[in-house]
Amino acid sequence: MGDFVNENPLVVLIAACEAGFWILLGAGLLARYVLRLRRTSAVLLLLVPVLDLVLVTASIVDVAGGTRPGLTHGLAAVYLGVTVAFGHSMIRWADVRMAHRFAGGPAPAKAPRYGPAKVAHEWREWRKMLVAGVIALVVMAVVALVGGLVVPAPAAWLADPFWTWGGRVVLVTVIWFVVGPLWTTVSPPQDREPSKG
Repeated sequence: MGDFVNENPLVVLIAACEAGFWILLGAGLLARYVLRLRRTSAVLLLLVPVLDLVLVTASIVDVAGGTRPGLTHGLAAVYLGVTVAFGHSMIRWADVRMAHRFAGGPAPAKAPRYGPAKVAHEWREWRKMLVAGVIALVVMAVVALVGGLVVPAPAAWLADPFWTWGGRVVLVTVIWFVVGPLWTTVSPPQDREPSKG
């Protein structure tokens, strides 16, 4: 385990940032709704994006120090993109549920299942993935630039451990587009009223 930590400190940092995200989120919501410490809650929730900044800074510092960008640097870029794109909605999702449970807030609304509302929902969610992918690829390009890597053509991404993450992000974004917004736009699910009789 010690050798793994020494060779892959970014993996440990990514795990720590993921744990830190949930710890800060839980502590922030606990402070807001259970302890009624709104100011403390705001500070804790504002610290969540700081974790992203720490992670990307550590990744860039690592390659600037001579480490060749590799699998963990690519993973750090993807993690950053996902937390920036989805973090706010994850916090809002948890906040609504805590408000309902502890502060008499309204019950969480369910995602739409039919018609134009479903189509709009699918486009909104996919746009988050698109933003996550763009952020991840931009960060990867910056890390590559700092590390002296040439950005290869996408066809060559599978040959390099660092760029495989770029390929994965593009693949997930395309598949999500096809099975999500494209599919529901072409064939939106219709609400079928139960037959009476």
